[in-house]
Amino acid sequence: MDTQNTQRLIPTFLSSKTLPLEQICQSQFQPRNYFNEVAMEELAASIKEHGILQPLLVRPIAGNQYELVAGERRYKAAQALGLKVVPVTVREMTDPEVLQYALVENLQREDLNPVEETEGILQLLEMRLQKDRDWIISLLNHIANGKRGFTDGAVRNREQQLIQDVFATIGRLSPESFRTHRLPLLKLPPELFEALRYGRIKWTKAKEIAKLESESERLALLDRAIAQSLSLRTIQKIVREKKRPRDSAQQQREVEGLLQQFTQFKAWENPDKRYKMESLLTELKQLITEQD
Repeated sequence: MDTQNTQRLIPTFLSSKTLPLEQICQSQFQPRNYFNEVAMEELAASIKEHGILQPLLVRPIAGNQYELVAGERRYKAAQALGLKVVPVTVREMTDPEVLQYALVENLQREDLNPVEETEGILQLLEMRLQKDRDWIISLLNHIANGKRGFTDGAVRNREQQLIQDVFATIGRLSPESFRTHRLPLLKLPPELFEALRYGRIKWTKAKEIAKLESESERLALLDRAIAQSLSLRTIQKIVREKKRPRDSAQQQREVEGLLQQFTQFKAWENPDKRYKMESLLTELKQLITEQD
């Protein structure tokens, strides 16, 4: 991670003190939705024994209140333990700075799952470029097409530079890897998307289950994969087995369609085509005989 980029996110004017927990509210820009229960219990036990060793980062807002910027796990653990006062570091920060700092902090610890990471980065790009999500995705696709030799004149240098700055600060993804490996998450079926969002299943397994066309089959396999902690290899095998009957039926329909076209074939008088058709018929008869 680029330490200098991370440091530039935060203004230098700050103060450290303690605050009543009731004066701190959670941030709307927090990229995390899922918190591991076991890890939270361990953190709470540590805080109960040793106290909060690292202050929470907050920023002042209206009405003598403060918004949490970093340290949500410590904040939640303090709530669970019934603490009244917590140590904090106070900093003046803008909305984009809050989101970017929270995103970078979580990415440094690899705390975000792929959905949280994707949505957090998109939100950050929206704030930095002052554009909506669809426009951002369209721009990323346009830049990628430009690299493949198409015109790139419609994309302004400032917008490209802002995108590069955001990903340089994050330090783990390039714009192109984000486009090809993260944006497809947004197209997952809803049940798989939500399971991935809340850390119930890994992205590689969700992508494999998504290959099933039937919603009921996807739901059944998703529940089984979670309940039995199925490996990716096992899920791939199940998906192949479930798809095979449909593939065979489709191939049978294709053969029937070809046979119908064959009865209407008008080129039997052409020696070359007739010879090829006779050869194919011989092979087909042989295959049928071998099956019997």
